[in-house]
Amino acid sequence: MTAFDYDLIVVGAGPVGENVADYALKQGVRVAIVESELVGGECSYWACMPSKALLRSGHAIRAAQRLAGAREAVTGTIDTAALLARRSEFTDHWNDHGQVAWLDSAGIELIRGHGRLVGPQQVQVGERVFRAKAVALATGSVPFVPPIRGLGTAAGWGTREATAADHVPARLIVIGGGVAGTELAFAFASLGSKVTVISRTQLLDQEEPFVGEYVAEALAGEGVDVRLGVIPERVVRHHDGTVGVLLPDGTDLHAEEILVATGRRPNTGDLGLETVGLTPGAAVPVDDTMLVEGTDWLYAVGEVNGRVLLTHQGKYQARAAGEAIAARLQGRPVDDAPWGAHVATADRQSVPHVVFTDPEVASIGLTEKRARVAGIPVRAVEYDLGWVSGAKLHADGYTGRAKLVVDEDRQVVVGATFVGQDVAELLHSATIAVVGEVPIERLWHAVPSYPTISEVWLRLLEAYGRPDRSQ
Repeated sequence: MTAFDYDLIVVGAGPVGENVADYALKQGVRVAIVESELVGGECSYWACMPSKALLRSGHAIRAAQRLAGAREAVTGTIDTAALLARRSEFTDHWNDHGQVAWLDSAGIELIRGHGRLVGPQQVQVGERVFRAKAVALATGSVPFVPPIRGLGTAAGWGTREATAADHVPARLIVIGGGVAGTELAFAFASLGSKVTVISRTQLLDQEEPFVGEYVAEALAGEGVDVRLGVIPERVVRHHDGTVGVLLPDGTDLHAEEILVATGRRPNTGDLGLETVGLTPGAAVPVDDTMLVEGTDWLYAVGEVNGRVLLTHQGKYQARAAGEAIAARLQGRPVDDAPWGAHVATADRQSVPHVVFTDPEVASIGLTEKRARVAGIPVRAVEYDLGWVSGAKLHADGYTGRAKLVVDEDRQVVVGATFVGQDVAELLHSATIAVVGEVPIERLWHAVPSYPTISEVWLRLLEAYGRPDRSQ
C-alpha cells in the first residue's frame, strides 16, 4: 500500500493556489501548498494590487479636473513619494507574513521552495520528494518577451519592475498596447514621465474597435506619444544607462527606461511536466473541472492552463477545482455538467474583465466580431454614455460608449462593453445578464436607478427594441 504525505499538494501559493487549497480543505482534504517566492503571488505583489494603487491617484485628480468647482481646488501635482509609499503598503512592502499567517490559521501546511513533478503523484521540493493522492499546479504565468533585436540584453523593465519601481524615469518607452502597457502608461504619465507607447496593433485590440480609439485619444491627451502598427527593429542600452529604440521608419527614440508589456505565457517551463508525459513550456490541457487530460490525479488551475489569464477567473476555476478534487478523493459524485458546482463553464464565453485606464474599459462575453465568427446570429446596439444623465454628473463633457451584443435566436445578451469614467462598476450587472442568460424581455423590468450611469441599460434596450411576443 502506497503511503501518501498529503491528500493534495498545490504547487503555487498565489490567489489561485490558495483558493484550490482552501476549498479542498473545507471538504476535509489534508493539504500542503508549495511556494518558491511570496505567498500571495503575482497579483498581490507585482500586478493587480500595486498597479491599481499606482493608477488611482491620477484617476482621482483627473476626475476632479473634469468638474467645475472641483477643478479649481486641484492646484498641485501628485506627491510621488506618498503615492509610491501607498503602493508599497498594498504589497505589505513585499513581505508575505500576513498571507502565511492566513495559511496557518486555515490549517494549510506551507512548504517553501521550488516544486516540480518527478513522476505521477510525486512533487520534489529541494532534496525531498512528497507524495500526494492529487496534485494541483497553480504556478501562474510569466512575461512573454518578443524577438526584437537587442531587447533581451537591454535589461529593461518588465511589469514587476514597473509596479515595484522606487523612482519615476523622466522618459519611459512602453512596448505593448495591451492591458498592462496602457495601464502603466497612464500611471507613469500621471507621475510626470514623458511616455511613448509602441504597439504593433491598435490599443487593446481584443476589445470592440471603439475601445482602443477612446484609450488612444485619452493617452494622447495626457501627453503620451502613441505609435500604432509599429514593431521596433532594435533596442540598445547605452553606456550612460539610457535606452535607444530604433523604429522601421528610421526614428531613434531615447528614454531613461523601457518597459516590455507584450503579454504573458503559462509558467510551465520548470515543473517537470516531461516526467508525466506533458510538454514543458506549454499550457497544460484540462477539462472543465481542471483535471489534466489523460490523468486522474493531476490538475492545472489558473493561468498555467492557458484558458483565461485573469486572476478573478483563476480563482473561479480554483473554487470549482478544489471541491472537485475533494469529491473525487472522497468517492462522491462530481457535478461536471455545464454550470455545475465543479466546473468553470464561464471560462468559455462569459469572462468579465476591466482595464483600469482612464477611461476605464469593462467588458463581458463576446465582442460582435467573435460572436459572428462563432456563427451566432447577433445584433449589436451602441449608445453614447455622454447622453446619460447620471454620467454627466460624473464629469463635465463626459465621453464614453456602451455596446450590447444580443443573440437574436435566444434573445439574450452574449456580450457587453463599456468605456468611460467609472464604468467598472457597471460590469457585474452585465455579467449577471450574460451568465444568467436573462431574456431581453425580462431585462426591461430591471429598472436602473436615476440618475446613475446604469441608466445606459435602459437606453441600450430602447435602441434594441422590445421583442415581438406575437411571433
